[in-house]
Amino acid sequence: MKMKRERKVLGITLLVMVALSVAACGTTGQPPASEISGQAGDISTPEQTSNASLYQKSVFLGDSITEGLSYHDVLKEENVLAGAGKTAEFALQDVDELVKRKPEHVFIQLGSDDILWPTDNPKKYSLSYYAQLIDRIKVRLPEASITILSVTPVTAEAEKAELRYQNIGDYNEGLKELASKVQVGYIDVSSIVADHPNMYDADGIHFQAEFYPILLDYVKDELGRQKIAK
Repeated sequence: MKMKRERKVLGITLLVMVALSVAACGTTGQPPASEISGQAGDISTPEQTSNASLYQKSVFLGDSITEGLSYHDVLKEENVLAGAGKTAEFALQDVDELVKRKPEHVFIQLGSDDILWPTDNPKKYSLSYYAQLIDRIKVRLPEASITILSVTPVTAEAEKAELRYQNIGDYNEGLKELASKVQVGYIDVSSIVADHPNMYDADGIHFQAEFYPILLDYVKDELGRQKIAK
């Protein structure tokens, strides 16, 4: 994971440089199955091939946590639009590229960097841009389904090292409320992390490769449950 850590540090450095140009700051980090299925991709293992096929017409938009999907070759790069240090505000710059990929389903997982943003109210600041991001996607991709994925929790050690991670639960409540307000899907993936605590990377924030197929299976199953509940 050395390369991933270096990419994350580079992303953080660039974002801090941008933020410092306007204010002193610093940051760290990172449909029903029938609607998201498509043709199998050139991923190696049967499990990876299944994921590539199921999410062939989807794009996961997010930060370095989301980036793990392509970094670990669980999904093809064309199905992942993510990067270290990405926030809801900076993700607005990715909408043009997202539109080019013409996804039928957009999964958004942002916030792990937003809650660290040096402003008086990071949650309010972030969710305002999150709402703008969703609105822009709806305008540019009116036929696409949109689902927000919750921010994944960190280990107790990581939370102790960075106290602002204590706000993840509150931030996720804000995401759930936002999803309801703007009428998009929402999936809380926290239980996956609780059930698989051994899948954290060394920093207690990111995840090992084995985590991502479990995440995708959970998302698939949750979408099915939500469809039945309607």
